[in-house]
Amino acid sequence: MSLRSPLGRVLGTGSAKDGTGHWWAQRVSAVALIPLTLWLFFSLLALPALDYETVRTWLALPTSGFLAVLTVAVMTYHSYLGTTVVTEDYVPGAGMKVFTLMLLRFLYVLFGGASIFAILRVAFGS
Repeated sequence: MSLRSPLGRVLGTGSAKDGTGHWWAQRVSAVALIPLTLWLFFSLLALPALDYETVRTWLALPTSGFLAVLTVAVMTYHSYLGTTVVTEDYVPGAGMKVFTLMLLRFLYVLFGGASIFAILRVAFGS
């Protein structure tokens, strides 16, 4: 016997009518991070040195620059999803929860944007 309504079973939503999309986004971003992280790790290991000029030349390649930006974007999004769940589950009080969620969103956009800007600045030169 199921306690879910027929509409809930069809839509795939739980009692809160929310969360399935968040769950899927976290899983998809986690799966996307596997090849991206492996690519980043092995690409950096393959470089002859990790000085500024070598990394700049590597990031100037279209594939490397694009995948580096994609890695940072997916990593930032995945981290944001995880900290959002922790905040929703463990921060007591509605006011503090809303404030923390807004602060998290602001900080993740700020740091993710700054990271992507830094990659693009190094890739395209000063």
